[in-house]
Parts: sequence; C-alpha cells; structure tokens
Amino acid sequence: MCTPAELSQFLCNVERRAFKHAVFAVHDDHTALDIVQDSMLKLAEKYGAKPAEELPMLFQRILQNTIRDHYRRQKVRSSWITLFSALQPKHDDDEIDLLDVLEDSDNNTSSLVPEASLQQKQIIALVEQALGKLPLRQREAFLLRYWEGMDTTETSVVMGCTEGSVKTHCSRAVHALAVALKAKGVELP
Repeated sequence: MCTPAELSQFLCNVERRAFKHAVFAVHDDHTALDIVQDSMLKLAEKYGAKPAEELPMLFQRILQNTIRDHYRRQKVRSSWITLFSALQPKHDDDEIDLLDVLEDSDNNTSSLVPEASLQQKQIIALVEQALGKLPLRQREAFLLRYWEGMDTTETSVVMGCTEGSVKTHCSRAVHALAVALKAKGVELP
C-alpha cells in the first residue's frame, strides 16, 4: 500500500510532465492546469491506497480520461454557442508561462551560453508546435511512449487500444514530427 509520503512524492515528480502533456492536448495553460489538478485529486481520492508501483499507470489513465472528458464537455458547450463566438481569436500575449513558475527539482539542465540557450529554446518551440499539430491519438501515443517512458503494453492499456495501434500511432507521429522539423530546417541525429 502506498503511504501518503509516497503519493505526495509521486505527484510532485509527475506534475510538470503531466501539465505539459495536458497543454499539448488542450492548447490552453489554465485548462491544462485544471485537468492535471483534477487528475491528481482523483488519483489521491480513489486510488491513494494502491501500491506505489501502480500509481504511474493509474495516473496516466486518469489523466487521459480527464482530457477526454474535457473534450466531451467542450463539444456539448460548443453546440450551444454560435459559430462566430467560437471563432474569435485569442490575444492573451500578457499572460505568464506557467512552466516558468512551476519548479522542477529533478531538472538537471545547466545554464547554457546565450547562443546555445536561444537555439535550444527555438528547437523546443518548434517541437512543441509540431506536437500540437499531430492528431490526438498520435500525440497521446507519442507522449506516453517517449516522454513518459511507458512500454507498448502500458501505453495500450492507458489508451484503451491494441499494442499494434500504439505502434502505428507512434510510427506515424515520429514520421510527422521528423517531416515537420525538417521543413523548418531542423535535422535531428
């Protein structure tokens, strides 16, 4: 059984990645933060007594379901809103980036020289932009496999599909990302 300290440590370790995962899915920092908080609360309330080794799989499943619930609610809401109000562009340039505020104690990156730091930030921005353009299932499979480090079986359980589907989604995502980055002049090793 998981102790409160183990649960707290797990949630601290997964917070930043889960937030970024949700941002890729919903394209809104505030909504993503709500989704992550809801997912963490659900995990703590309903599965806090489970063994610690089961927490990563449970949390990823809860996070994916919460993201899907968000889309379902959005679909219902948007059916009541006119097309014109839904197409209004957002101009929130003055908002802070929540990733700059969240601390990550496990972040071992050292400060780079300004030129390398700028280049790294530009490449990360291009990768994030390309990830945002992937279809939902491809993005989900890619993030679970390569960012969360889950194997094919775990990813298939979280996504609720076959291992073959996970492999297909990942392969297509990697190919699409490589093409998108190459078009922007980024050659990855």
